Amino acid sequence: MTQKLHKTYLKITAFVVGSFGPIFFLGSMLSTSKPASWTLDILSLPLDNLQNYGAPTTRFLSALTGGFLFGWGICIWFLQKWAYDKAPEEVRKSVLAGLLAWFFLDSCGSIASGNTSNAFINILVLLIAVGPLWKPATS
Repeated sequence: MTQKLHKTYLKITAFVVGSFGPIFFLGSMLSTSKPASWTLDILSLPLDNLQNYGAPTTRFLSALTGGFLFGWGICIWFLQKWAYDKAPEEVRKSVLAGLLAWFFLDSCGSIASGNTSNAFINILVLLIAVGPLWKPATS
């Protein structure tokens, strides 16, 4: 693994994390909530169309989730742009720590809420988001 590969891959990680933001933001308005509803349906297999975006509290939570995910993706993007060259190992470890924290809490919450399938989907998302970042760069 080279630092150049890591820096490039951080853009992919930023996209993976941040791409969920606009989807869940759309869930904050009933008229545009279908993409968020579909996403939740996929993440909480089986596909049964039982996701309810009619409740204002669900739309509010979707707005918060969208904002946090989009902001986290933007943060990763600018870490690779502005901080990585100054502190590559620290940026790599910081992003990994954030991804592992997300994975643990999201997966435990998914299991606790009866959506165990999402914990398994999280494994795939984690592997994609981490990619070659799991190993320190050689230079």
